[in-house]
Amino acid sequence: MENPVENYRRVRLERLKQALEANNFEVHLTDDAAAARRVVLEQVLPAVRAGSVSWGGSMTLGATGLMDDFRQMDGIEVIDPYEKGLSDTEKLERRRRALLADLYLTGCNAVTEDGRLVNLDMIGNRVAALTFGPRHVVVLVGANKLVADLEDAMWRIKEFAAPANAMRLDMKTPCAKTSVCEQCKSPQRICNTWTITEKSFPGGRVKVVLINQVLGL
Repeated sequence: MENPVENYRRVRLERLKQALEANNFEVHLTDDAAAARRVVLEQVLPAVRAGSVSWGGSMTLGATGLMDDFRQMDGIEVIDPYEKGLSDTEKLERRRRALLADLYLTGCNAVTEDGRLVNLDMIGNRVAALTFGPRHVVVLVGANKLVADLEDAMWRIKEFAAPANAMRLDMKTPCAKTSVCEQCKSPQRICNTWTITEKSFPGGRVKVVLINQVLGL
């Protein structure tokens, strides 16, 4: 068999797709970041007819190039929390405005085999949008985010994703030096708000784009 790793991941993602759909998520399975980009632009965007769009910080989203697509798009209001030159106050205000966008895009820290989305946030804007506010949410998920269960999801996030992200963001936290979660009280701690999204309500509001590629942390 050619490409056994890709085939292995696809089989697992196909099962995950069924589990997510049983939990009322709309699910798209794609081969790579480029295909995920096309799904959002050619299928999701026309279907939801969004007049405004925003997003949360996500390396997976960045890999698709979708943020640049929206920044250059006419006829849609772009609420960009990451525009260069913004003050901290302006960044926060845009994050607040993003909660009322028609379409919100983000990544995910972990997805369990039974179809639950698990996330841990610093500020809370990303998980807040996932929970309530935007009319539609697109969650982009690399194959590396799939875990067995909730316990594995929390371990993955606290012991890998969070320390790695703290390093990426040059945070002054113990884990950025040791790679191990210290349950710190640092002012720059990025582990503040957990969410577990068991089902999409209303059905289809949260659209999960599964990507058969290692993306993000």
